[in-house]
Amino acid sequence: MVELAPGLFAVQLVSSRGFLINEPELTLIDAGLPGSRRLLERYLAKLGRSMNELKRIVCTHGHPDHIGGVREMTADTDAEVFLHPADISGLKVTLREAWNARDRGKLIAWFTRGPHAATPIHDGDELPVLGGLRVIHTPGHTPGSVCFYATKHRILFTGDVLQVIKGRVTFAHRYFSSDFAMACESVERLTEFDVRTIAFSHYPALTDDANGILAGLARRARDKPTRP
Repeated sequence: MVELAPGLFAVQLVSSRGFLINEPELTLIDAGLPGSRRLLERYLAKLGRSMNELKRIVCTHGHPDHIGGVREMTADTDAEVFLHPADISGLKVTLREAWNARDRGKLIAWFTRGPHAATPIHDGDELPVLGGLRVIHTPGHTPGSVCFYATKHRILFTGDVLQVIKGRVTFAHRYFSSDFAMACESVERLTEFDVRTIAFSHYPALTDDANGILAGLARRARDKPTRP
């Protein structure tokens, strides 16, 4: 458990990082794979909190390593799950639809154990978390991929919109993206914000020249939008 800002902790869940916000109303960004609840309970115990205090789970996108844990985390709590509507509808795909489309993204969606219910979040929404958590729609990795920006702390939560390969920040994974070119183009949206810290879902947070890195990726996307 690593504290990125006062009351904000990066926590390792099953197969991905979540971000636990320890405020009077507890919030979790992303929920890992099934089995992550027991890990979250341990982190909460260290903070003197419990699962029944969890108010909301906000998800960057609808892949299993980000929303797979929501059912077990909401089974006996009142936590509300938030997800972009494009991914809410995408998770309703049938096996026949996915198979007939021969679409890898639809097959992943069919395999994903999503929430029983989710509240839609849209581009520009601001959640009452960390002094205001802005929703940025960055489609491409999934149709409903979003990033979150905490203005007060200048922290950008990127989900899988960005990854790190051999120490270099780059675009979303081509194989697991529904539209890789769009995923690259979406990075330009992130240059609209003054970022001090980039909080990744699968890598340690980055604090060195975050704005410069985002600007460089945006230039690459404009020059060669499908380059990995």
